[in-house]
Order: sequence, then C-alpha cells, then structure tokens
Amino acid sequence: MRNFNFFQRFSRTFRDYDSQFKLVLLCTTVSGGGLLAYGEAVATSEAAVPEKKKVLVLGTGWAGTSFLRNLNDPRYEVHVVSPRNYFAFTPLLPSVTCGTVEARSIVEPVRNIFRKKHVDSRFSEAECIKIDAVNRKVYCRSNINNNSNEKQDFVVDYDYLIIAVGAQVNTFNTPGVTEHCHFLKEVEDAQKIRRTVIDCFERASLPSVSDEEKKRILHFAIVGGGPTGVEFAAALHDFVSEDLVKLYPGVKDLVKITLLEAGGHILSMFDKRITAFAEDKFQRDGIDVKTGSMVVKVSDREISTKEMKNGGEITSIPYGMAVWSTGIGTRPFIKDFMTQIGQINRRAVATDEWLRVEGTNNVYALGDCATINQRKVMEDIAAIFKKTDKDNSGTLTLKEFQEVMDDICERYPQVELYLKNKHMHGIADLLKESKGDVAKESIELNIEELKTALINVDSEMKFLPATAQVASQQGAYLAKCFNRMEECEKNPEGPIRFREEGRHRFKPFRYKHLGQFAPLGGEQTAAQLPGDWVSIGHSSQWLWYSVYASKQVSWRTRALVVSDWMRRFIFGRDSSQI
Repeated sequence: MRNFNFFQRFSRTFRDYDSQFKLVLLCTTVSGGGLLAYGEAVATSEAAVPEKKKVLVLGTGWAGTSFLRNLNDPRYEVHVVSPRNYFAFTPLLPSVTCGTVEARSIVEPVRNIFRKKHVDSRFSEAECIKIDAVNRKVYCRSNINNNSNEKQDFVVDYDYLIIAVGAQVNTFNTPGVTEHCHFLKEVEDAQKIRRTVIDCFERASLPSVSDEEKKRILHFAIVGGGPTGVEFAAALHDFVSEDLVKLYPGVKDLVKITLLEAGGHILSMFDKRITAFAEDKFQRDGIDVKTGSMVVKVSDREISTKEMKNGGEITSIPYGMAVWSTGIGTRPFIKDFMTQIGQINRRAVATDEWLRVEGTNNVYALGDCATINQRKVMEDIAAIFKKTDKDNSGTLTLKEFQEVMDDICERYPQVELYLKNKHMHGIADLLKESKGDVAKESIELNIEELKTALINVDSEMKFLPATAQVASQQGAYLAKCFNRMEECEKNPEGPIRFREEGRHRFKPFRYKHLGQFAPLGGEQTAAQLPGDWVSIGHSSQWLWYSVYASKQVSWRTRALVVSDWMRRFIFGRDSSQI
C-alpha cells in the first residue's frame, strides 16, 4: 500500500509538472536497501501583479486555443467563454465519420491547456449572444440548464476582447438544407454522420425493403467539392470498400457515392495537377463526381440540382444521406456587432494588419470570423511621398526611397509580392521601369511619377483563406503581441507610421503558408507545399500522418490518434453505432 501511495503521488506530480517547479529525487542506500526520498515541489515566488488587465476570449477553436497556448504574461486575467469546453482537431473530423479515429482522440479539454500556464485563467461554458463594444461588456448565455430548466444569462466585462468564434455553415438559403442535410464542422456532426452511415446499411439489410429503396438508402450525396467534401468522400469510400462490404455482403453492389460541385472542378483552390489527379482517381474508384451541378432544393428523399452546363436543366437525385460542406457564413451575433461598429454588408469582421477590429481600440478578431483589410499603397501614396521626401524638394531620389523601403514592404506586403512576381531585384528596378532608360543613380520622381510606378502594386493583394493554419498563426501572433505589449509601448518595433508620427508598436501579421493536404483515399494523399512543390501518392500519405500527429495540442491526443491509426491497420475501422 505504501508503494502504491508513492507511485500515486509521483504520477500526480508528473502530470502537474510545470517549468517553474522542480522535482528532487534523492537516492541513497540505507542498511543495504534503497531508500527514495521525495522532495515536494516548491514554487518560485512571484511578485504580486497589480491591476491585471481583463482579457476576454470568445471561442476555443484554432485561433482562440493558439492564443491561450502562447499567452505567457501574468499581468493578464483571462476569461474564456465558449459553448464547448474543449479544443477539437478539426482536420481529422472526416476520419471520425468513418471510425478511423475516435472522437475522444481529437479533443483536448480547454482547462488542460491553460491550467499549467502562469496566467490567471478561468472558463465559462456558454455562448455569446451580444457584444457591447461601447461599454466593454459581453452578454452570454450558459449552455447548462439550472434547477428551473432555464439557461442562465450573465455579463462579462473586459479590457481586451478577442473574438475567435469561427463561422457557421453557409446554406446559401437553399430550401431544405438545414432540415435534411448533415454538416461537418463539429465533433457532434462527425459522430452523427457515422451513426447515420451505419444506420443506412442496417435499414438496407432489412428483408422487407425493396431493391429500389435499398439503392436510394445506400446513395450517399456530398455537396461541395472543397477539401472537406473531397476528404469525406474518399474516407467514406474506403470505409465502405474495405470494411462495410465484408459486414453487409448482400448490399455491397448497391452502394453509390456522389460528389456534387457547382464549379467546374473539385479542389479548385489546389494546383491543377492535384485537381486532375483527384478527379481521375475518384472516377477509377467509382465515386460519381458531378461538376457544374448547383443544389437548389433538398427534400427528405431527393436533391434537386441545376445543371450549369446544360442550360439550367433541373434534375432530381434520390439519396439516403446528404452531407453539406459548401462554405462558411457569419454568426448572428457577429452580424449584430458589425452593425454596431459600422461594418455593414460584409462577410466577416474587418480588421487591420494587427488583427484589431476596425472602428475599435481594444477588440481583436481572428480566424474564420474575421478578414484582414490590407491597406492599399495608392490610398497612402501622398503620405508615403511626404514622409520619404525628407528635404522637401518635391522629388524623390533613389537613395531616399531605399531608406524607407524596408518599412514600405513591411507595411504594404503587396509591394514585395509585386517585385517578386515581376522578377525585379529591388525598388530601383521598379522605379527605373517607370522612368525608362535612365541610370539608377540619377532617378528622381515627383508624386505623379511615383503613382505611375506603383499603380499596379495593389493588384497583388489577396485575402487569406479560412483555414485552421491561418487561424492558428493569427492566435500565436496576437499572443506574442500581448506578451510584449508593455515593452513595445516604450520601444516600438513596427514599421514607420506614414500618415502619423513615430512607429507602429508591433510588426503587422504575416501569414506563412506551410502547405496543404488533400487525402484522396486508398492511402494516397495530395500535398501542395511551399515552392510550388506538388507530391501525390503513398509517400504523401505518410507525410500527412506525421504532420497531423505532430500538430496535436497535447501528448495525450497525439498518443490516442496514433494508436487509433495502428488499430485501424490491424483490426479495421469501427463499424458500431456507439
């Protein structure tokens, strides 16, 4: 019993291990036997932090969780509000739908994430219903019913508000979608799809069901040819062909999978080589890919599509289960907040390059609910000219422009992209192009000539995709800004303020694309990596395994995911409805 108590204490200490705690194990020999002396962990003393700033974080998705994981400054008091008390590794949701990975393996409790931090943190399981930016208040509603079977409302004050609530499914107001289609954005959605797939096979196996009805029940329709729809179609095909046909041999020839895409190709955001390979592979696998088919109505038994290629012909497709994965929309309380701050008729909250919501001073938005409104060079061309023309001569020399070139490229990243795409080595080449055959050293431009030189630069501006990779990088960036807030107030490290005096506190957010994957089934994956490098096949699948395992937020989920993959290789996928 004594040994058990010791190991229990050791295990608890190991789980609670923190970088500011030290575990001292002393081994010595007493009377010919080993004696293990255990030294209690002693926390290093910390000075009291006066007047902590209240940081309210809405959401526990990729952006919110990344912010929490990287925030280390104890001068903040963090309050997290989210309708779910866990972080979900959403790229593996298609694997959950088919039993390749268990739902519990891709979720990590939020309290596990910040309980080891030195930041004073608390969590409330609730959803935001209104943001009052003027009075710095957020109105929330608990997800848990009280004794009167009612949900409790409460108000949270803040000094800084981090909006990271993601987005909801966009149905494009298509009739019947909400009532009859499955979505694939949450863990609960994946579990529901998994139960429905098995239920379809069980219903089709009943002796009283006709062959025609069996075909309808076993017709799985996926709407949307983006990464989520394609990956789910591939995962479902593998689940059916490798596992379910062995358990339901009587109906194996009646299964059909259809992928509906309104555009001309699936995976249109990928390289054309990946798109062509995916379409060819799906054709070989028997997955019916219908491009140019826009869904206009969904009933409980049929999907009506409008054929974009054949003069708008309307056709009906019987189905047994439909999954809708065609884009994202704005949450209602976010629309209300955007109206408050004057952002009307927008898809997402507009922020500046530092992720601060335009029209506010202490509200930040990141992830799928926000979009960065990159400022155009031509909007600030007069301010740039005035700031650069230090001798007030009315013209700019090459030397004057080069002195602020780094600040210009940092503040306006489209300039650097334009130079790169035009294969120019620097600003001298751009200015020389506008002046013609003139020696670089003698180049001088007035403001009109500068406008001519930079007139096409803003064409390189691009919106960031709504992906987990973008949200995660934004959360990490904002946390680092908060960690250095006080230091950068005294010593700004950002670019020159061209329209004002001084420098910006921080460098603006810059997204670094690390590549993207598209699993296509049959242990084959398409990978589009930086440098226009495309890899397709089994080797890319193993790269996908290694990347997705390494990106887990804890060793617990990493071990569970890897063990699920090993279990699938040995025993096959889980086909139970639990």
